[in-house]
Amino acid sequence: MSSAADSVDIRVIEAVEPAAIARLYRLAGWWEEDWNGDFIAPMLAGSTVVTGAFDDSGRLVGFGRAVSDGASDAYIQDVVVDPEFRRRGIAAGMVQLLLRELRRRGVDWIGLIGAPGTRSLYERCGFEVMPDYIPMHWSGKAPDSAEEGGRRED
Repeated sequence: MSSAADSVDIRVIEAVEPAAIARLYRLAGWWEEDWNGDFIAPMLAGSTVVTGAFDDSGRLVGFGRAVSDGASDAYIQDVVVDPEFRRRGIAAGMVQLLLRELRRRGVDWIGLIGAPGTRSLYERCGFEVMPDYIPMHWSGKAPDSAEEGGRRED
């Protein structure tokens, strides 16, 4: 998919320089100072579909990915656009491309957790709030039983 007005090309990608993704994560405030970026290559390899948006010079200005079991469920993650290129429909274009690719592969349940301020974007792409569900994030702390495979000895 291409947008001539903005001179941005949105497409499924197989590979991209990890530094280009790190740059977008930094711009979004998602980058921790002690990260070295070693996680990016395995993150890409473990993703089911990856999209990129490229400007006229070929620079990555948008990125998004989906992870899936390949049969029924998928989650869209890491949709990010360079602030200089926001409000041009790039994020929506990447999400729509991810949705098309997942549906083409037979995945019929697609979810995501949107960052604050992104609700209208995702609603325009067909997502609905799930009011009876609670998005959660692991705190990094677990009771001893979780570290032992969930077995309790009491």
